[in-house]
Amino acid sequence: MQTQILSALRHTSAGKVAEDILRRCVHCGFCNATCPTYQLLGDENDGPRGRIYLIKQLMEGNLENTPDSGRKTLQHLDRCLLCRSCETTCPSGVEYGKLLDIGRHLAEEHVGRDRADSTLRKRLRTFLPKTNLFSLGLTLGRTFKPLLPKKLAHKITAPRPAGDWPKARHDRWILVLEGCVQPALSPDINAATARVLDKLGISLVVAPKAGCCGAVSQHLGAPDDALEYMKRNIDAWWPYLSKQGGGVEAIVTTASGCGVMVKEYAHHLRHDPEYGIKAERISNLCKDIAEIIAKENYQQLAPAQATKVAWHPPCTLQHGQKIRGVVENILTDCGYVLVPVADEHLCCGSAGTYSILQPELSQQLRRNKLANLTANAPEAIVTANIGCQTHLQEGSDLPVMHWIHLLDKSG
Repeated sequence: MQTQILSALRHTSAGKVAEDILRRCVHCGFCNATCPTYQLLGDENDGPRGRIYLIKQLMEGNLENTPDSGRKTLQHLDRCLLCRSCETTCPSGVEYGKLLDIGRHLAEEHVGRDRADSTLRKRLRTFLPKTNLFSLGLTLGRTFKPLLPKKLAHKITAPRPAGDWPKARHDRWILVLEGCVQPALSPDINAATARVLDKLGISLVVAPKAGCCGAVSQHLGAPDDALEYMKRNIDAWWPYLSKQGGGVEAIVTTASGCGVMVKEYAHHLRHDPEYGIKAERISNLCKDIAEIIAKENYQQLAPAQATKVAWHPPCTLQHGQKIRGVVENILTDCGYVLVPVADEHLCCGSAGTYSILQPELSQQLRRNKLANLTANAPEAIVTANIGCQTHLQEGSDLPVMHWIHLLDKSG
């Protein structure tokens, strides 16, 4: 794709990244075939190819200089889930996710948002990344749930007790990212991970000062805030990387949405003179929990009796981190029966804050996903991301849990 990016943008860091990505696109349209929003809406501008053209026009200064045109462009960009299914499909290696972040930010600057939308996004950026604040809000929600409107009350999840977390007693140590909302919504996930790893001879430890990975701010138009979260986590983890600090062998994530973000710290901080090299090491050390367990003797955790489960691979795992087939192999090797699920590559509609900002599309995608997940009568649904877990559970009578619980129960 030929580009004529405005000189004011071409020489910026974002402009250089965007131009390189745009030039890789060959207009083939394979991406539209696997795009959830294009399948639902059938609009070229609600598929990756159309959005790429809109971003190109924006960066070339060719977008019609009218408020209505600008608002429509931002609307089409906002409807993107950032599931990155298109990246898996693309034969030319177009890094669409990076381009969309750049395009959205430029569109916001070009058009602006109305007060209600801006306020909601600011509140989400303020509330979600701060674990203590989110936990307080969730506790109040659970307390007054009977008094809340039915639509809101349905989103308030039941408490999930964490259970025991084994003390660090092994020679092998791994750090875990606690994250922002997961410790409040489902503290049992990391505790179960600690118990599973303990049985495999690995101790799981937490850096107390680490927190949100930065993804919420990054995808809600606050990249500078996201960088601060990244730097805070690097500062929190860095002492643990030396032998004196325990010499951890990896930084593990149990939420694939956080994992894909941490693995991209090196990209986001590549020009930072203080954090650039550190970020590269952190990204290289980051592993999804499936990548860790796959290299261990996990067969010892096989259950006495097989259970039928439906596996939902989060987009951030299969498309973002390019991890496919790993969890499936672990579970089947341990005796679990994975029922066939149609359209596994499609998003469930959670997509971070998408379920709040685009509720109609999100709920339609969830209905489609749950129909496919439950078609072959599983006893439970398992996934690998807290957002997918809570979103699917809201619409399902079947239990929805992180797949690590299957190994925790069976071992």
